[in-house]
Amino acid sequence: MAKEKILIVDDDPDITKAMKAALVSQGYSVMCASGTVEGMDILRTQKPDMIILDVMMRTVDEGFEMAKTIKKDVQYKDIPILMFTAIKQETGFNFKAIAGDPEWLPVEEFLEKPAQIEMLLEKVKSLLEKN
Repeated sequence: MAKEKILIVDDDPDITKAMKAALVSQGYSVMCASGTVEGMDILRTQKPDMIILDVMMRTVDEGFEMAKTIKKDVQYKDIPILMFTAIKQETGFNFKAIAGDPEWLPVEEFLEKPAQIEMLLEKVKSLLEKN
């Protein structure tokens, strides 16, 4: 059976490295991008089974825009997105409450940084099983 492919889009190399190590240890194939341009290129060429997406990268809403772009594209709209971000710490707004809203935050799950690796792995496993 082929390994499930996960795309991580996050501009923090330390977080990306830690997530990748944890996911690879569980048998996943992991690709990483430091922003949405690179992330969209990998999405188009590799078509991952799931995406872990940060919000604040070059701009404060870069991840939101990438999620909206993906979910509007018929080829990619069914790929589950786990938004993994520290935006609540930065803005004080609870974006988790609107996760799944097709207009504002079209992602399947929302997880606040920092989070335990075990929680991240649980969310990933759950989303891949649903898909």
